[in-house]
This record gives sequence, structure tokens and C-alpha cells, in this order.
Amino acid sequence: MADLPSTPLLDTVDTPADLRKLKPADLRQLADELRAETISAVGTTGGHLGSGLGVVELTVAIHYVFDTPRDRLIWDVGHQCYPHKILTGRRDRIRTLRQGGGLSGFTKRSESEYDPFGAAHSSTSISAALGFAVANQLTGQPGKGIAVIGDGAMSAGMAYEAMNNAEAAGNRLVVILNDNDMSIAPPVGGLSAYLARTVSSSNYLGLRNFAKRAIRRISKRAHNAAEKAEEFARGMATGGTLFEELGFYYVGPIDGHNLDHLIPVLENVRDSEHGPILVHVVTKKGKGYAHAEAAADKYHGVQKFDVITGTQDKAPPGPPSYQNVFGETLAKLAGTDPRIVAITAAMPSGTGVDKFAQAHPDRAFDVGIAEQHAVTFAAGLAAQGMRPFCAIYSTFLQRAYDQVVHDVAIQNLPVRFAIDRAGLVGADGATHAGSFDVTYLATLPNFVVMAPADEAELVHMTYTAAEHDSGPIAVRYPRGNGVGIALPEVPQRLAIGKGRVVREGKTVAILSLGTRLAEALKAADALEARGLSTTVADLRFAKPLDEELIRKLLAAHEVAVTVEEGAVGGLGAHVLTLASDQGLIDAGLKLRTMRLPDIFQDQDKPEKQYDEAGLNAANIVDTVLKALRYNEAAVTDARA
Repeated sequence: MADLPSTPLLDTVDTPADLRKLKPADLRQLADELRAETISAVGTTGGHLGSGLGVVELTVAIHYVFDTPRDRLIWDVGHQCYPHKILTGRRDRIRTLRQGGGLSGFTKRSESEYDPFGAAHSSTSISAALGFAVANQLTGQPGKGIAVIGDGAMSAGMAYEAMNNAEAAGNRLVVILNDNDMSIAPPVGGLSAYLARTVSSSNYLGLRNFAKRAIRRISKRAHNAAEKAEEFARGMATGGTLFEELGFYYVGPIDGHNLDHLIPVLENVRDSEHGPILVHVVTKKGKGYAHAEAAADKYHGVQKFDVITGTQDKAPPGPPSYQNVFGETLAKLAGTDPRIVAITAAMPSGTGVDKFAQAHPDRAFDVGIAEQHAVTFAAGLAAQGMRPFCAIYSTFLQRAYDQVVHDVAIQNLPVRFAIDRAGLVGADGATHAGSFDVTYLATLPNFVVMAPADEAELVHMTYTAAEHDSGPIAVRYPRGNGVGIALPEVPQRLAIGKGRVVREGKTVAILSLGTRLAEALKAADALEARGLSTTVADLRFAKPLDEELIRKLLAAHEVAVTVEEGAVGGLGAHVLTLASDQGLIDAGLKLRTMRLPDIFQDQDKPEKQYDEAGLNAANIVDTVLKALRYNEAAVTDARA
């Protein structure tokens, strides 16, 4: 980056109102300082970098031209909002991004009036902006709805559903398409900037509107012919035909890093009496930071890093990640089974499907940000005799729940769901936590739901899913590395609905699902030290339950505790139902369930999140002692 002038303009800008006091000639300096501040902040905290750097100028231009927060600015996904946060009164806290008690890495309503709509999932911005725009229109209040949506988010059907309904908002709705992969745009430059200014002008838009109304009165055939001719001409020049068909006035493409181009176009759009309008802006991820520009992923998500060298902090070598264990296991299984295919929704590296794709490129499908399509696509493959694995983050699978129910479960199709990021996920916070998948899957007839306690169990469960052809099956596993157990050379096919006892005892039974097993074993050690003999069982399956094992454990112990990394309604609820149905509770059983609390937990380190959730060894011990009304002094006296 060029050397910055000695007088920092950014120090004079706390809110967009301050920004709007600057001269247009000052905005270039401000943008450079904003970019440098963003790089420095993310270097300190880690987080999403490339996407934010790509919208620095766009952020400055929007807040300079529009009357935020009265004009409601909505960032799709929200991971590109760090420059926005700096300009909207949060610069003094920007180095708390994604930290416990700090700023969210996404937009968040409770954080600022400049975040009118929280977002961390893709393709929601146009629908929300339309809601704001129509509400203002109906109530006679001023203010526009402005959605900034990336071209990647346009792979999701929800964006088009919103655009198809957008004409009702008129000029109150502005959609800014941030095209940062050149996937749509032809080359931009002086001519395209001139065209954008021209077609966004009030005279041009008014003439278009008048011409359409006038020719419609002449004849339907003439109107249709003229409309097609205009669309063809504009499509040849600007590529906007699709958006025009959806009812938008298309403007662009324009260079999203050239403030001299952005400002006049956005001013025209702001002042237009016609709409809705879509502004096509071309940007570059990682813009202005050489290390980000040179990276294959444009520094999409980074650890803390050295700003000068670009070197990111690396975690010390450790066990393999769950996602890589899954991807490599599946690739190995596919080597001898041509029916296995892998599907992901824009997260190939995040789910380990990239490992599969390297070995079997013709059987790996990245469908983009289209989870609903991914699930039904997998259902079609399964119906035709293939063995599809649909690898999707827990938090994103929620977006396709109807397809899971209607297209998979009701038809009892053997789709295999590999559910990554199950449980709490740390810095990404509530929006990305995999808290609900056991609850929303284990209620469905025909489903099998598994959760490995460690990476070796994940190998066995991946193989078990591959061989399970009698209906849908899911395996959920957490973000991060395994516990360090050696991976099996030959995977085992697990008996469906059968758990295992990993430690025998007499007084207390801990029934664990998933990777809380390590904490359950620590709790058993602590309970043994207090004279309480403890059994620990790894149930492996949330559905179907191992009813024989559970009945045996409940009948043979004074107290039983279920432990899981999911919300209420999961394993504990199903065990309670089983105990109730079979009269075990009437016999005086002390049964307790431990699960995630009924809150949306904010970002923090995962271990602190689980402490807050009350799911560590000390909490398990405390739950047992309270259930037994345990008197440690009395036990000590008895031993004496």
C-alpha cells in the first residue's frame, strides 16, 4: 500500500455523520486508512479478512452517500462488515472481534443501530432489506433498504425468491451485487463507468419508465418487441438482462475500488424515483494487502498474523481434524465402492470433501450455497442406487430441514449426512453453533443418528453409514482436532443402535453421546475419589437408542446422567421418554439430563463456552452429587 499522509482522517470519524462532513477528495485517504486499520485489527484477533478488504471503498461510499442508519444497510453473511464496524462507532473495540465479551464477527442487532439485521448465513439480505423498504413505504417513513450481497450468495435460491417479489418496494430497495470473482462482470473501466452513470441518472430512468408505459398503450406485440430489443441491447452492454427480468433497474458493472465512479452512481441511485435498482459492483477480495491478494482463498479466514510478513499463527502439531478424518476415510472407501459420491454446499475444505475430490473428482459435487438443493440432489442419487454423502455444517443443514423431512425421511431414502461443526464452535458464536441437529433429526421416523466420541469412532461410523442402505443415516462430529487416538487400519461396521460400556461401576451411570466422553471419564475419576463407583457408557446412537443397555444401566445404578453437546430435545429427552414409558422413573430412579443451555451462546474459546454451558467434568460431578444429596463428610467418617 502507498504511504499514508501524516494526518489520520480516520481519527476524526466515529460515525457516518462524521464521514459525511468530509470532502469527496478526502475519501481516498480515508479508505486507505480504513484498510490499514482493518488489516491491523484482524492481525491481532484473526477472523475474516479478504472479504472485508474487498469492500473498503464500497463501505465508505455507501455511508457517505446514504443516510445510515435511517437508510437500513444490510450486509449479506456479515463476514465482510469489519470496515463497517470501524466507521460506525466501534473502532475502539475492533480488536475484541470474535473474542469472549467482544464484538461479533458478523452483524448483530444488539451491538449497534447501524446493524439493523443480524446475519451470518448467506443469501438473506435482499429479503430483509425488502422488509425494511416495504415497512417504510407502508408507514410513510423515510429510508431505504440497502442489501449488499456477494456473487457467491447468488447461488442460493432465496436471493431470487426475494428479487422476484421486490417490485413492491419501488425505489425504496437498493441491491448492491458485490461481484468479487469476476464471475459475471465483463472488464470494467472508463466506458462501463460512463454507462453506469448514464443508466442510473434520473433522466434515463424516467425516460425508460415513460417509454415502457407509452409503448404498452400502442400494442402488446410492439411493447414486447421493444422490451426484448432493449433487454438485448442492455444485456450486450452490461450483462443485466437476468436482473431486469426480475423487475430491477440494472446499473453496472462499475469498479468497486474507484470512489470517483462509485460516489456519483450511488448518488443517482439514492435520488432516483424509480426502482428497485440493482447496482453491479466489481471488487477484489484481499484488495490492498499483497499477502491476501496472492493467497488462493484471498485470506478468507485467518488466524492471528504478522501484518508485515503475512505469516499466520499456527497451532502446534496435533491429532488430525475430524473433517480431514472424515474426508480421507470416505475417499478410501470410495476407492472400492463406485457408488459412493460426496456433496457439499460451498464448503469443500471445511467439510473434508476436498480430500475426497482429489481422489475422485468425478464423484465430488460442490453445489454452491444451496443446501436445499444439496439434500434433494442426494435424495435423487440415493433413489437411483448410489450411496451419497451429504457433508454440511450442522448450522447450515438447518436451511434444508424441509428437504430432509419431505425428500429423504418420508421416502426412507439412504442419504448419508456428514454433519460437521456439531456442538459449540468458538469464535463464530451462536450463528454457527451446531446445537440443534440431534433434536431436529432424532424426532424423524426412519432416521439413524450417530455421534463419535473420538476420531477412531468417526472412521467406524463413516464406514457404517456407507454400508447402511435401509434408510437415512447421520453422523455428527465437532469442529477441531481429535483426541489423539490411533486411527484403525480396517474400519468396523457398527451394529445400528448399539452402544458400549467403556468403564464399569455400581453406583453412578454416565450415559454420554459424542465427544463429551472424555469429560465423562474425568468425572468418573473424580467420583471414584469420593467413593462413588461409576459406569461410563458411550451410547454412540441418539437414534435408535440402545434400549437394552439403557434399561440395564438405569435399573442397576442409583443415579444416571445423560451428557450431550446439543440442545434440549436430544438424547436426554429420548432417554427420559424411554424411562417414562417403561415405568423406570416410577421405581424411584434419579435420572438427570445435561445438555446445552436454553440460550444462544456468544463467541468465546470453545472450552470457555462448554464451561458456561455446564458440560465439563466438574459440572457432571456436581450434578451427580446433587442428585444423591451427597454428604462427603459422612462418607469420610464411615471410611474412618
